[in-house]
Amino acid sequence: MTFRSVILGTGSALPKQRVSNDDLAQRVDTSDEWIVARTGIRFRHIAGEGETTATLGAQAARHALAAADVQADTIDLIILATATPDQTFPASATKIQALLGINDCVAFDVAAVCSGFLYALSVADSMIRTGAARRAIVIGAETFSRILDWEDRTTCVLFGDGAGAVVLEGQEGEAGILSTKLHADGRHNELLYVDGGPSTTGTVGHVRMKGSEVFRHAVVNLATVMTEVLDSTGLMPADVDWVVPHQANARILDATARKLGLSADQIVVTVDQHANTSAASVPLALDTAVRDGRIQRGQLLVLEAMGGGFTWGAAAVRY
Repeated sequence: MTFRSVILGTGSALPKQRVSNDDLAQRVDTSDEWIVARTGIRFRHIAGEGETTATLGAQAARHALAAADVQADTIDLIILATATPDQTFPASATKIQALLGINDCVAFDVAAVCSGFLYALSVADSMIRTGAARRAIVIGAETFSRILDWEDRTTCVLFGDGAGAVVLEGQEGEAGILSTKLHADGRHNELLYVDGGPSTTGTVGHVRMKGSEVFRHAVVNLATVMTEVLDSTGLMPADVDWVVPHQANARILDATARKLGLSADQIVVTVDQHANTSAASVPLALDTAVRDGRIQRGQLLVLEAMGGGFTWGAAAVRY
């Protein structure tokens, strides 16, 4: 039998405030029709007072722990994927650790923007398979609303806040993470980035994006990495039950599915309700589909994402 990292449970959390496209149209020059036609987004959640990346991440982790039916004090690894930490340091993963009441475990953040959850999942899987950890929580959590330029309608309509989490445990068997593939190409920094940082401007900065160019790279890179991760396991697109993608844009999801010859019905889509929640979007979508009964034990999932940098990756998982 093969030793793998098995997903024991999933969880998610969303801020209380739900904002529609019509709500946004009252503060920026846009409309529901314009946003839906270009992105498929209808709603997003925006963090309010007292809601931070760490508090949302901790809430998602609690729900994942409950679904897994395991106690927080049995966790020996927490990895948080985020581009919007509560502080420059310490890692927001340590804040989540404290909120969960865990006194001692490995806890750190991973920064790979929208691909962050895939990067974090791969790191956790490696640590579990090598014996450095036995049971882990992997979280994607973001408060992207706090780095948006609310005067820029080309970006501010695209993003939302939220968190998703999974509990992983090393087990012998057929289920678990079969393979992960990660990539990065820093030559494309200027296509999707934040125009600030501690060592450059001394400020947080705002999201800047050249949307059409990002779209073109995303469709090619995501289809390629999904094929790569399936090839590494000896599986074919026809073997896939569900694709759980980064929820950036409905048109990207459709184009990627067509490139792989997959049905649109096999793509888990939450972008209409959550918008782009960056590192949180894959685990948010995963938890949504697990809890509504679409994703069942034994099914083959492909998780995929691409983010600023560029970074991109995919994982094949037997749930």
